[in-house]
Amino acid sequence: MLQVTDLHKEFDILQKKFGCPSLSSIYGTGCTTFPNIMFIFMNPTGRNISSIQSWKGIRAPWIGTKQVWDMFLELGFLQEDIYKKIKSYKPEEWSEEFVESVYQDISHRGGYITNLAKCTQIDARPLKDSVFREYLDLMYREIEVVNPQKIVSFGNQVSSVLLGKNISVSNYQNDEKEVLNGYDIYPTYYPVGQGRRNMPLAIRRIKMIM
Repeated sequence: MLQVTDLHKEFDILQKKFGCPSLSSIYGTGCTTFPNIMFIFMNPTGRNISSIQSWKGIRAPWIGTKQVWDMFLELGFLQEDIYKKIKSYKPEEWSEEFVESVYQDISHRGGYITNLAKCTQIDARPLKDSVFREYLDLMYREIEVVNPQKIVSFGNQVSSVLLGKNISVSNYQNDEKEVLNGYDIYPTYYPVGQGRRNMPLAIRRIKMIM
């Protein structure tokens, strides 16, 4: 099993409240049983082609995009032949079967990828902290079910909301961590979009804690 399906119904309720009404929620996907690392990003956008309502496969993070997979290849969470296909495919060329193979590989390598907020927006407009907080209880339940060995939270906003205090990821350069409900949390630079230039810093830190 690649997803915590018991939580999907509640995520979908929040999609109707906070997301684009023409798009669907995107759920955490990967190794759902004691993965090496859970990666927590912000929220999905309409660039993710699995968010369209006609999609029949799993709705998983970063489908149809390219940037973030550079990091997962470098970290050893993705095999190179799959990566090459990702980089060559146009968004509409991602099949439901290919998405399954991508996340089966992520799972096999001990990774689980999710967003703090699962509500899909039409674009990359920022979400208010109050929206992220609406997902906190579900996020904590997702963490408890998946039971990761380590958690990487990307960006100041996600890390601060998750931890319940204001933090700056620039203060976490090596193997520094926070502990939340018994889980080790490693705040890390956001590696995609406007944070693309910080991907090498995120990779360096994650390699250090692996």
